[in-house]
Amino acid sequence: MKTLPERTAVIIPCYNEGPTIQKVVSDFKKTLPNTPVFVFDNNSTDGTAQLAQEAGATVIREKRQGKGNVVAAMLRKIDADYYLMADGDDTYPAESALDLLNPIYRDEADMIVGERLSTCTDRAFPAFHFLGNQLIRGAINLIFCARLTDVLSGYRAFNREVADMLAITSIGFDVETEITLQALQRNMILREIPVPYRERPDGSNSKLNTFKDGFCILFKIFGMFKAYKPLTFFGGLGLLCWTFSALPLLTIFQNLDPQDPLQDAELGILSAAGFSVGLILASIGITLNTLNTRILELDQTLSKQIARPRFLSKPSSRDSES
Repeated sequence: MKTLPERTAVIIPCYNEGPTIQKVVSDFKKTLPNTPVFVFDNNSTDGTAQLAQEAGATVIREKRQGKGNVVAAMLRKIDADYYLMADGDDTYPAESALDLLNPIYRDEADMIVGERLSTCTDRAFPAFHFLGNQLIRGAINLIFCARLTDVLSGYRAFNREVADMLAITSIGFDVETEITLQALQRNMILREIPVPYRERPDGSNSKLNTFKDGFCILFKIFGMFKAYKPLTFFGGLGLLCWTFSALPLLTIFQNLDPQDPLQDAELGILSAAGFSVGLILASIGITLNTLNTRILELDQTLSKQIARPRFLSKPSSRDSES
């Protein structure tokens, strides 16, 4: 049997996954022997925590509700060199774990994403979910000039450097989008590997609300586009303002009426206002882009100077479920 790197951790966010969590934990412990499996229970009411512990997982409670809060807690509390993140609903096969981890072990990429769309069935991936994924993927690929296929997958492997650099601010299911956007912004090597995506078994229900969570994800993209690409965002708005400010000028030149100077003056004021707003927006974009560049440089410098302790963190007694 091939020996796996010792400092690998399987991390699983969970909320009411009682029907599946024992199988998920057992499958990962079988596929990755001697690798600790951490289940982060997010206030489950169906016995998920106890079932996971019985299957051999270390259970840590995260009281702040929301998947984003759970992922942030996982990255903060678990110290390892390699991470494999999966869901507790048994839709991601543990048998594909090494397919995701091996490129990370070989330092061929910073993050490997289990791409689901090329193998999923209609029952496993409803049409509205597929359409939403395509829309979000298209927006991200356009904004960041990327070629990603599945930006919402929760099955990911990444290294310690990625875990250190990710600053999770999401609360809910938009966390995968945020992880993808931060990876692209920081020029991480991001690769996708197709994995089978299974239908949820009987008794297991999705917590994803197609429309509510879909809008949250779109707003996350909008907000991060503004934050991470300020020159493109504000500069684009500035160009629009300049374009519209030119229209009143064209009207003045084409319909110059000496008998109605007041109308020409009004159009001139409108044009000047549009040009001024465009100039302000462009200036904001240039300023924020300069700040972003300096912050990234500072972040890179600090990341080289600050190192975590060289051991796998043990959860405290108050975090562990007894």
